[in-house]
Amino acid sequence: MHSLTYWELIRGNRNFRNLLAGQFISELGNWFNFIAGLGLVRLVSDASPTAAGLFFVARLIPFAITSPFAGTFVDRFSRRQVMIWTDIFRVVIALSFLLVNDPGDLWIAYLATVLLHFFGAFFDGAKNAAAPNLAGKEGLLAATALLFSTRFLLMAIGSALGGWAAYAFGYKAAFIINAASFAVSAYTVWLIPEEATRDEETGERMRQLKRRRSGEQTENDATDKSGTLSNEQPSFMAELREGLVYTVKNHFAFTILIMNVIWATGGGSINVIFERLGGVYFAETEKWHPDVAVAMMWTATGFGLAFGMLIARRTSMYLDRKGRNYGFIGWALIVHGIMFAFGGLATTLWVFALIAFVSRALVGVEYAVQETMFQRSLPDYIRGRISTLDRGAELTMFGLSSYVSSELMYYITPQTLTVLSGLLSAMAGVVWFCRERGRHPAQVEETA
Repeated sequence: MHSLTYWELIRGNRNFRNLLAGQFISELGNWFNFIAGLGLVRLVSDASPTAAGLFFVARLIPFAITSPFAGTFVDRFSRRQVMIWTDIFRVVIALSFLLVNDPGDLWIAYLATVLLHFFGAFFDGAKNAAAPNLAGKEGLLAATALLFSTRFLLMAIGSALGGWAAYAFGYKAAFIINAASFAVSAYTVWLIPEEATRDEETGERMRQLKRRRSGEQTENDATDKSGTLSNEQPSFMAELREGLVYTVKNHFAFTILIMNVIWATGGGSINVIFERLGGVYFAETEKWHPDVAVAMMWTATGFGLAFGMLIARRTSMYLDRKGRNYGFIGWALIVHGIMFAFGGLATTLWVFALIAFVSRALVGVEYAVQETMFQRSLPDYIRGRISTLDRGAELTMFGLSSYVSSELMYYITPQTLTVLSGLLSAMAGVVWFCRERGRHPAQVEETA
C-alpha cells in the first residue's frame, strides 16, 4: 500500500490539517498547565512527595477510568460535537487554577486536574476514532506519526516554555494560556465537517438510527421482515460489553493491551523521577531552578519521542520491505528500557537528558509502527471503544505506578527508581515476543 508523505497529507487534506492544528495548540497549553500545576503544588505543599503523587493520580486515573465509557460514547454520538464541547468545558476548568493560593486551596487544583482529564478522555476518544477516517488508509501511517510526534514535540516545547513562563511571569499566566488553547482547539474542530469523522457505512447507520429515534423512516433505511430497522442500536452497556469482549477475544488487540499495561508499570514512574531528580536532586546539587530542571527533562523526552515519530514513516517502509516489523517492536521496547535504566547512573542533568532523548526516540519509532498496525486492525464501528479501553488500562497502571513511586521516595533514591522503571518497561518487549512471535501482519487483519 502506498503511504502518503507528511507533506502530501498536510497539503492535500484540509480536515486532517484542522485536527492537527487544534491538537498542536491545545497540547501546547496542556504542557503549560502541567509544569505550572506541578510547580504550584510543590510550592504550596513544601515539596511533599505525597502531594506530587496525588497530582499525578489526579491527571491519570480519571482519564483511565473514563476512557472505556468515553470510547463507547464517541462510537454512538457525533465525534465532532464531542470534541467541540469538551474543549469548551475545559476552557472554564483551566481558569479555576487561578483560585489556588495556599495549602487549603490544593483541593481546587486536584479537582480541576481531575475534570480536565475526565473531559480529555472524551476528546481523545473522539479524536483517535475520527483520525483514521480523516486521513484515509494511505495517509494513516503519516497521520499517526504526525499526531503523536506533534504531541510529543509540544511536550518538549510546551514544557520548556511552561517552565520559563512559570519562572518569568508566574503560574497564572500559564493557566490563562492553557484556557485560551482549548478555545482555539474548539474552533479548528468546528471547521471539520461532521461526515468526515466516520466512514460511509457507519455514518449511514447512525443517520438511520437518528431518523428512527425521531420517528422518521425512508425507503433507503435497511429493514427486517417486520418492517423495523434491522440495525437498531444496542444499549450503551451492551456496546460497552461488546468492546470488552472484542478486546479479550481478538488476539492482537489483547496483546497490545497486555503489552501497554506492562510498559506502564515502569513508565508511570517517569513523573516522579523527573519531579525528584529535576525538581529536587539536580536543583540542589547543580543549582537549577526546580521548574526549569523538570521542564528540561520533559523537553528532552518530548524531542526524543517527536524525533522518533517523524522518522517512523521511513523506518516502517524499510521494515515492511524486510518483513521485520514484529521483531523491531519487541527489540525496540527492550533496548529503550535498558537504556533508560542507565539514566539512573547519570551524574548531571545534561547527561540524563541525553539518555532520556535517545531512549524516547527509540520508543517513539516503535509506538508509531505499533499504533498504525493496531488502528488498521480495528473496524470503524468499534474503534473508539477499543482504542480508549487500551489507553484507559495503560493509564490506570500509569497512575498507580506514579503514586506507588511517589511513596517509594521515602525509602529509595530517585536514581534507584530510574533503574527499576527502565527494566520494568523493557518487559513489554518480552511480552510482545511471547505472544506475537511467528505471526505475520496479514494475520492481524484476519483476526479483526
